[in-house]
Amino acid sequence: MNGPTRGYWCECWTKDVTTTEGPTRLASFNAYSAPQADRWVAIALRTISPALDSDASDEAWAWLHDERAETRRALLRSEPCTVTITHASTRVTWTIRPVLFLPLAHRQNAELPPCAHSFQPRATD
Repeated sequence: MNGPTRGYWCECWTKDVTTTEGPTRLASFNAYSAPQADRWVAIALRTISPALDSDASDEAWAWLHDERAETRRALLRSEPCTVTITHASTRVTWTIRPVLFLPLAHRQNAELPPCAHSFQPRATD
């Protein structure tokens, strides 16, 4: 990657709706296309759907069959999307946001700037 690359930052958050504590990030994923981003959510929903209660399972399959195409169209328009299901007292939310991935500097000695070699770590006591 030589310059910024368009993609999607995907996260999965869970929240116990019976507490006042904030959500917890369960997973994240960087996707490089809208189909790859919505496929990440689809695979997760298909994987967990057998363990969901009937209402949550219905929510999952509604998105998989009826709403997934709209999610992909929104992503192609560079709009962020969320998919949420609630199982018992746990709300699971997948977020997908269009982003620009920036290239990172390589960390091989041959490619480090000259000033990197002047750093001397301090001795510990």
